[in-house]
Amino acid sequence: MTTAMRRGLHSMGAALTATLLGGAMALSGGAALAAPSQGSAGPVPAPSRACDRASAGSVACLSLFRSVAAAQRAGAPANVAGLAARASGVSSNAVAPPTSGYGPAEIKSIYSLDVTKGVGQTVAIVDAYDNPNAEKDLAAFRSVYKLPACTSANGCFRKVNQRGGTAAPVGDPGWGLEIALDLQAVSATCPNCRILQVEADSSDFNDIGAAVNRAVSLGAKIVSNSYGGDEFNGVIALGKQFYSHPGVAMVVSSGDSGFTAASFPAAWRSAIAVGGTSVAKTATGWKHTAWSGAGSGCSAWIAKPSWQKDPHCLMRTTSDLSALADPDTGLAVYDTYGLEQFGLPPGWIVVGGTSLAAPLISGMIALAGNAPSLGTAKYVYDHRAGLSDVIGGSNAGFQDCGGDYLCTALKGYDGPTGLGTPKGVSAL
Repeated sequence: MTTAMRRGLHSMGAALTATLLGGAMALSGGAALAAPSQGSAGPVPAPSRACDRASAGSVACLSLFRSVAAAQRAGAPANVAGLAARASGVSSNAVAPPTSGYGPAEIKSIYSLDVTKGVGQTVAIVDAYDNPNAEKDLAAFRSVYKLPACTSANGCFRKVNQRGGTAAPVGDPGWGLEIALDLQAVSATCPNCRILQVEADSSDFNDIGAAVNRAVSLGAKIVSNSYGGDEFNGVIALGKQFYSHPGVAMVVSSGDSGFTAASFPAAWRSAIAVGGTSVAKTATGWKHTAWSGAGSGCSAWIAKPSWQKDPHCLMRTTSDLSALADPDTGLAVYDTYGLEQFGLPPGWIVVGGTSLAAPLISGMIALAGNAPSLGTAKYVYDHRAGLSDVIGGSNAGFQDCGGDYLCTALKGYDGPTGLGTPKGVSAL
């Protein structure tokens, strides 16, 4: 397909988007996050981004966070372990989870996981820059939640740079929070997994891509990528160079800007693009709806795979499936590196974004033990019976998207949540 043809199809997608949104939001623009809720203590600020938006030729991490207090005001779920720890009189100098945000017990229940599985599996986490406290904070998280230790000393945890060496790149608090989230999210879903953390020198596509290749060269069959950037003319070459690894599950966050242009590398043909949900406890179980920030869109450059059949995108559509991403119903994360930059004390914080969804799915793939079958998302499409269809919610912001599946969680496939969210791991 020629560049002119691709641009023509992209223009068609842009026209569709403008129609769906009543002309109010162009395809290249970002949808607003959901309006903050109101609490007794006054308006709740919108979630904060851990990383600045990506500049040309680079990626941004996709973590969104609230302080514990703001999360509680926004109606974040009670953390049962945290409440129990407080009630049992945990000493003030001990690490105890917050009273909001989900922990491993809730994640296990939400997705009906057998967390005794995953022994011998390795999940690689690829991020930019360094979090010098990552292993220490991971140890605190796992200790509080009574998960088995995962350290460099016992061989469960390994941290390398994009060349495979031990010299860490420069630290960055925003990416540091991303690293803490990724490590702890994998731990929540697959506590018996080994974790390989690969840190790129920078967020440049070539550096982050080199880190992906390094993870694969070190034997990882599951690579979690909680980042993304804008598509451009060179994404085909980048995809071939860095994200095409047969027999490797390349799990990628779909983005946090709602219905907009597709994010790369989520839109790559061999990526498993993970959208986002909000998850709430009900009297009968867990209710999943589309998270308002979940990225979805039509690629301008990457052809539609034969196994993806949705009608309104002629090219690759994101997402493929989804998991917890709403920062109001996020994961309780322990981070002691750099939160002061955001005006917060070190310690517990509630974190979401599709940056949470990708490592959760990565850990579930490890539980399934079937990563070589997930070199593309085709296996997920062929085993969609193992997913719960998500119905309800939209990622079109404050505009009217006309109820189209590209920006509204409808019966069957839709953009914000893909084919649905896991119920067990049979779809993986």
